[in-house]
Amino acid sequence: MTLLPTLFSPVLAVAPATVAWSPKVGLVMIICNVMAIALGKATIKYPNEGGALPNASFFGGMGLGALLGTTSLGHVIGIASIQGLAATGVL
Repeated sequence: MTLLPTLFSPVLAVAPATVAWSPKVGLVMIICNVMAIALGKATIKYPNEGGALPNASFFGGMGLGALLGTTSLGHVIGIASIQGLAATGVL
C-alpha cells in the first residue's frame, strides 16, 4: 500500500492546478462560445440541416447539429483560454 503514493506523487506534481469557478471564468467561456457560434454561422455551408431547434431565430437559423458543433468548439477554445489565462495569472 505504501508503493502506490510513491508512484503517483511525481505525476501529481506535474499536473497543473485547476482554476476555481468564478464569474470571470464564466464570462470567458461565454465569450468563447459566442465567438465560435459567430464563426460557425459565417463558415458552415448548410447551418440549418438536420434537426431543428425550438426557436431557430434565436440561434441565427442554425440547426441542432450546427449548434452542437459550434458550442463544442467554443468549449474547447474556452478551456484552452481559461487554462492559459490562469497560467499567466489573469484569472
